Amino acid sequence: MKKATEIPTIDVNLITVTSNSDPTTEIALDTASQIAVESQIETIDSVKLIVKGILKAQKPETSTITGTQITLTDNVFTPELVKILQGGTVTMDTDGSTVTGYTPPTVGSKERGETFTLSAYSAQYDTAGEIVRYEKITYPNCKGVPVAFSSEDGVFRVSTYTINSAPKTSEAPYVITYVDELPL
Repeated sequence: MKKATEIPTIDVNLITVTSNSDPTTEIALDTASQIAVESQIETIDSVKLIVKGILKAQKPETSTITGTQITLTDNVFTPELVKILQGGTVTMDTDGSTVTGYTPPTVGSKERGETFTLSAYSAQYDTAGEIVRYEKITYPNCKGVPVAFSSEDGVFRVSTYTINSAPKTSEAPYVITYVDELPL
């Protein structure tokens, strides 16, 4: 018998979003506080042959993973991310250093956000409380869902983004790797 590998991870240390059409466009979010992931599964019901109340045979239920739905909670508004998720325009000041606005696609527009790869990093600690390395989970072929914003007196806005990842044929729904340092 072999003891299983145990890898304790904690926190959302970093989220990166990399455009599939332009891999040099990568956005890093170190303000995200939660990432919830749910496998999207299609199920084909079982088929049972029951004759006069007696089970003669059955074909079991089958489940097929078709993708992943990711809910990302971020503690700040990041217009560059929202542009990737749903399209639209980010406007900058004359020297290009400060965002001056964001306009989403118009109602009824065929404009959609970009396809991108999302990577989520969590820390792995040792018994001394030191970070040993980082777990990196990469989700392929992601598309954002249009976003909405809510505000409340005396409370900083927390943005929640829904992202759907649908892998291509013969592509895994996610890949886990381990890295020694964050890419920042």
